[in-house]
Amino acid sequence: VFPETSLRVTGVDFLKSQNTQQHHTDGYNIKSLVVRRGQPFQVQLSLSRELRAADKLSLRFGIGENPMKNRGSLLSLKPEREDFNGWKISVVERNGKECLLSVTSSPNAPVGKYNLYVKTGSNTYKPENGVIYLLFNPWCEDDVVYMANEAEKEEYVLNDTGYIYVGSAYSIYDRPWNFGQFEEFVLDACMYLLDKSKLSLAQRRDPAHVSRAMSALVNANDDSGVLLGNWSGNYISGTSPMDWIGSVTILQNYYKTKKPVRYGQCWVFAGVLNTVMRCLGVPCRCVSTFDAAHDTEENLRVDVYLNEKGEKLNSLSLDSVWNFHVWNDAWMKRTDIPNGFSGWQAIDSTPQEQSQGRFQCGPCPVKAVREGDVYLPYDAKFVYAEVNADRVYWIVKKVNGKDKYFKVGTETQAIGKNISTKAVGQNRREDITREYKYPEGSKEERMSMQRAYSFIRPSGLTPRSGYASTVQTLGGNTQPLVPKEPVTKTGLDLEISNTEPLHPGNPLELAITVRIAAPGTWTVDLTGSSQLQYYTGQVQANLGTIKETISLEGPSEMQIPLKIPPDAYMKTLSSVEDEVLILVTAIAEVKETNDKLTKETSMRFQYPPITVQMPETAKLYNDFNCAFIFKNTLNVPLENCKLLVEGLGIFKMTTFELGDIMPGRIMKSEIICTPTRLGDKKIVAKLISNQIKGISTEKGIYITE
Repeated sequence: VFPETSLRVTGVDFLKSQNTQQHHTDGYNIKSLVVRRGQPFQVQLSLSRELRAADKLSLRFGIGENPMKNRGSLLSLKPEREDFNGWKISVVERNGKECLLSVTSSPNAPVGKYNLYVKTGSNTYKPENGVIYLLFNPWCEDDVVYMANEAEKEEYVLNDTGYIYVGSAYSIYDRPWNFGQFEEFVLDACMYLLDKSKLSLAQRRDPAHVSRAMSALVNANDDSGVLLGNWSGNYISGTSPMDWIGSVTILQNYYKTKKPVRYGQCWVFAGVLNTVMRCLGVPCRCVSTFDAAHDTEENLRVDVYLNEKGEKLNSLSLDSVWNFHVWNDAWMKRTDIPNGFSGWQAIDSTPQEQSQGRFQCGPCPVKAVREGDVYLPYDAKFVYAEVNADRVYWIVKKVNGKDKYFKVGTETQAIGKNISTKAVGQNRREDITREYKYPEGSKEERMSMQRAYSFIRPSGLTPRSGYASTVQTLGGNTQPLVPKEPVTKTGLDLEISNTEPLHPGNPLELAITVRIAAPGTWTVDLTGSSQLQYYTGQVQANLGTIKETISLEGPSEMQIPLKIPPDAYMKTLSSVEDEVLILVTAIAEVKETNDKLTKETSMRFQYPPITVQMPETAKLYNDFNCAFIFKNTLNVPLENCKLLVEGLGIFKMTTFELGDIMPGRIMKSEIICTPTRLGDKKIVAKLISNQIKGISTEKGIYITE
């Protein structure tokens, strides 16, 4: 054969704009081609001469360090040949020296970075930038992450902004969050995590393995992953968890330094894991549970200890109820467990408990939580307890110099309330509690609970954390199999509320309403206390207590005020680095019948708003002006104010140092914006100061050509 007739490739065109539009990957800010598995993409070859029937031509796709055919990490595809590992390639058209090929990867191909080169006879051509990123494909019916509904894919895969719901069950609020899965280096950071996970090629085919590995790698606990958790209140050596407004800076910093970023708390872990899963092509949402149980030693109960004034004690409780906890649901068909448990799977990257020796959690089928099938992998008992535990209140009294514990109430419906996520295609909260639990008191709920208890009970009495449980010493496990709300003889009920807005710097006007349903004259001893606590339930300060004995003519109610002066809490508010909530605990005891009831409510402070002024639409690459306006309507100065702003596809994360803002003062910050991407975009702003951690807002803008 004469050399001049041997076939050589002179160029490869990856037809990026056409392929990425068809694959819904045109958002990724990256040079290389990004495509989804199980769906055809085209490449155009330029050849040294026309292609002939006798020519040998093959495309080779290699993944990993040292690709080999017998390991499945090197695929050699010849046109019109039977498929290789589920991959196919065909000639679409030949036109002189040009040849258009169509490549279809397998719908269960390993996800990751592939290197492409072209072999013609003994010649090998390596295109420059010949890296192809292959992702999961929710648009492909044969992919286990397939999602039929178009609007849901738009939200759970392609939306790069959203909200994370925080606060307390009494006052839920939304924290805008920029997921930013298409931003520069974010996909590369995810590929780095995939390599770091040491998943085998076979495991990289399966979103269950991938999501479990990512839940471990988003926290830094045992694998120098992305984020270091810190709940200490001291963040001087890093960024306070309250100061993030999105995942982009975190993942970019991590990719640049390959060292854990400081610091995260649960909503930051969930925000970053959401970015990673969406970036890899797995539909994913952030899920917030209010009053979530933690570390219940799998005995499905949380013990809360109060002193005689009714104030919660930190030191005794190993277990706790967090005002809210945020994890994620990832969407997939589970091929490793019996049918009927596909769909949403809970995954959690907040480091709380080790699972199989690592800080990872899930994927746990949400349906298994609802049905009580808590033996299913992974970590279903743990997730079940987070949303279904009971809360038991004990008063600790000194009797002859020794601590004695008296039970003053059991709440069986207090845990796992208002489970929330952002609604599809709308900027509002959607309540998904029904996906996790049957209605309280329904027949299905009772059956589900009995099922769960049959799996949890036997191991439930051995402490899971390795240290002795405090629970056994308090009168063993006296719980009935299906606990019900204790029905009091008098129909005693308590409600806690605020009668004036809770503005920092003002007195906190709180109230406890005592109700009695039974006719007659009743004497009620009421103990009320107010404290400041972190969202994890850690008490930071005692603010004040009341003790009153009231007489009620049933059926009736009476409102008892509990007023906290600003001096009682402002110092704590200014000195802590985290957002704090106001915890009110009330204990009522009816003298005549010995009925006891305990109730607690957490509330958040209310803050003045940030206003964003900018046009509703703008043209691509045309500058526009955006102004942030904030008026301090409180009667206290806000010290060391910082304004954090970010607009994906508009401008990078920017911080304005604003110093102190005195009462009544108006502050205005401006930024010039240059949109680089089309469509609906959002600008997110957050103000933090010594006194206030959580004022945030967002505003949308539509970018046209």
